[in-house]
Amino acid sequence: MPVEVILPKVDMDMATGQISRWFFEEGAAVKQGDVLFEIETDKAAMEIDAPASGTLRNITGKEGVDIPVGAPVAWIYAEGEDAGAPAPASAEPQPAATAKTETPMSSSQDKAAQTALAVQETPAPAGAVRATPLARRLAREAGLDLSAITGSGPHGRVVKADVEAAIAGGVAKAAPAGAPAAAPAAAQAPTVKPMSDEAVLKLFEEGSYDLVPHDNMRKTIARRLVEAKSTIPHFYLTLDCELDALLKLRSELNAAAPMKKTEKGDVPAYKLSVNDMIIKAMAQALVAVPDANASWTETAMVKHKHADVGVAVSIPGGLITPIVRKADQKTLSVISNEMKDLARRARDRKLKPEEYQGGTTAVSNLGMFGIKDFAAVINPPHATILAVGAGEERAVVKGGEIKIATVMSVTLSTDHRAVDGALGAELLGAFKRIIENPMTLLV
Repeated sequence: MPVEVILPKVDMDMATGQISRWFFEEGAAVKQGDVLFEIETDKAAMEIDAPASGTLRNITGKEGVDIPVGAPVAWIYAEGEDAGAPAPASAEPQPAATAKTETPMSSSQDKAAQTALAVQETPAPAGAVRATPLARRLAREAGLDLSAITGSGPHGRVVKADVEAAIAGGVAKAAPAGAPAAAPAAAQAPTVKPMSDEAVLKLFEEGSYDLVPHDNMRKTIARRLVEAKSTIPHFYLTLDCELDALLKLRSELNAAAPMKKTEKGDVPAYKLSVNDMIIKAMAQALVAVPDANASWTETAMVKHKHADVGVAVSIPGGLITPIVRKADQKTLSVISNEMKDLARRARDRKLKPEEYQGGTTAVSNLGMFGIKDFAAVINPPHATILAVGAGEERAVVKGGEIKIATVMSVTLSTDHRAVDGALGAELLGAFKRIIENPMTLLV
């Protein structure tokens, strides 16, 4: 039997992926471990190895087309195996009304893809509301009418987050079993739904715009933001930090950097940025206030032992948040060089999933664009994110006199379920003390 090559799941948020290029053509001889093709997900480009040796045939996974996770994209035939048999089913995307069944992968498939599911499509019952089992249970317990809830999952499936948002928004409850149907005038309250594409386009003059289809990254960003804002009760805290001592220390540390030899000649071993020092300060603040270094789950509070700080990096088409692991234990020079490497590979879409998934908090810095202050959206499973504005000279009052100081405004967004106002204030106060007494970053 030929070995099936499937589109693997390389990202926990991945439902579909695109093959950006094949490295072998139809009929080519391949060896197990050869790089067969490259997947372009919403966040990275991943190379996928051949699961067996033989002849590559029946390539159905086309380049640049959305393909469901787990769908077959080609087959590898062993030497002497009949290649004239009818071609296996195509890996084209399936119809919308579907149900998922799990299909185990071959044991030789790439390790990062071992959790992939083959998506097999079967018609949904006419008039049935598509929903996950957990969403159905939550809706039943809350007495909600599933048909009144707009699903945000694949193919419009109602998921847990939709039901929780409906509970918070007061969606109409289902009638008790056996109760008479309500009269038309007493029908359930209408739910607020986004405007259709057609309705939006009618608002603009024909020919006055271009349509740019959403790529996978933009779709995922949109879905994650809706999930974050509809399920996380955001709470915001803002304060000002004086930067003069930190800027002086940064200048002295950069001036003292040893030189190292490279192909381009001797260069400094490191070059610290203010953002590098902010990452370290945020990590140390979480260590000083460990109750804020947490993640919320419905059954327990996750208390983290280290501060893994995600850093928002703008890339073409969106943004990604690579993570500096155990930032509380790393020196500024290590953080600086690691961050430069992560940012470069993020822009090249070469990050591994473990380099941008997880983390315990995040930092989003728009100071380089002159933004004074803003509030960032929390990225689950984080319970906090620090929004950093520009450092600018401002008049401050010290000892009854007006003086000039370089001041930076920062806003902490917290998940109010995990970090209350007082706890968030304690965390932000710890961050301010570290920033304004930066020698603590060296200890």
